[in-house]
Amino acid sequence: MKIKEIVSALERFAPLPLQDGFDNAGLQIGLTEAEATGALLCLDVTEAVLDEAIALGYNLVISHHPLIFKGYKSITGKDYVERCILKAIKNDIVIYSAHTNLDNAQGGVNYKIAGKIGLKNLKVLEPKENSLVKLVTFVPNAQADVVREALFAAGCGSIGNYDSCSYNLKGEGTFRANEGAHPFCGTVGELHREDEVRIETILPIYKKAEVIKALLSVHPYEEPAFDLYPLQNDWPQAGSGIVGELDEPETELEFLKRIKKIFEVGCVRHNKLTGREIQKVALCGGAGAFLLPQAIRTGADVFITGEIKYHDYFGHEGDILMAEIGHYESEQYTKEIFYSIIRDLFPNFALQLSKINTNPIKYL
Repeated sequence: MKIKEIVSALERFAPLPLQDGFDNAGLQIGLTEAEATGALLCLDVTEAVLDEAIALGYNLVISHHPLIFKGYKSITGKDYVERCILKAIKNDIVIYSAHTNLDNAQGGVNYKIAGKIGLKNLKVLEPKENSLVKLVTFVPNAQADVVREALFAAGCGSIGNYDSCSYNLKGEGTFRANEGAHPFCGTVGELHREDEVRIETILPIYKKAEVIKALLSVHPYEEPAFDLYPLQNDWPQAGSGIVGELDEPETELEFLKRIKKIFEVGCVRHNKLTGREIQKVALCGGAGAFLLPQAIRTGADVFITGEIKYHDYFGHEGDILMAEIGHYESEQYTKEIFYSIIRDLFPNFALQLSKINTNPIKYL
């Protein structure tokens, strides 16, 4: 199979428009038309990881953290990123990264962390804003079902745990076809009245082009009327962090010790223990301290993330238990997400989780 087929599968799961503005997720190096010989899955791209791919005979490396964040005016091998770029190009290795788009996707990084901890009743901690639009179109009664189904198939109508959501209102439309028109109904030059259904449904804004294409492909009218309205609603199916619940409460110390074991953490940093029970858990993989206020507002008993700054610890002992488990440690199981996506679609394709520990932080 071609590398682009694997990339397409990853982007269906974690669409690139879900990435944050600062990010550089997506294709980093190489040509996706090449036949894939195998994929090495990793958190970070390093020279050792590329050597591992070369030894395996694989020409695709899939990482969580992008290799390239900034622009380069020259590639001379002066740092590890430039050396990786040179090595990948020399060995015809394609590098693809799914970063904050995978963080923000349903079933992504934070869902994987929540699964490892055993959380239920999951909700996105900070849903994406300004990411939804409402589509309104008008269709003859007899063709309304066909149009609705095409819109749903293109990505419209998903709200929380529901799909195929729409609102439908019957009414009457009028139009007059002019010379040169080929009307679906009515006669050129005469005012026509048609019983129609007003269909309203919502969609993520990044699917707008796909949805309009689907609408135009099945709508019976020569000139379909449709409107798109921006929405201020949050999008609860995508965003940063997760909040969920344990089946049974645990003491603070029991919970922290369990987290330390699950994520193989050399040192769990936390604020003062106050004797609270832990049942509602908020979390964010990587550098997620920016979500601390949201975690507190949800009433979570603990907030887990990879990195917390010193001054962020002050003043929250009575609000929430804060646990810092390390950036690498919090996201290490991201490789398993890549594995599941690809293995489910391409069961015979050569896949391997990298055996290289790329964590630059060590513990005495």
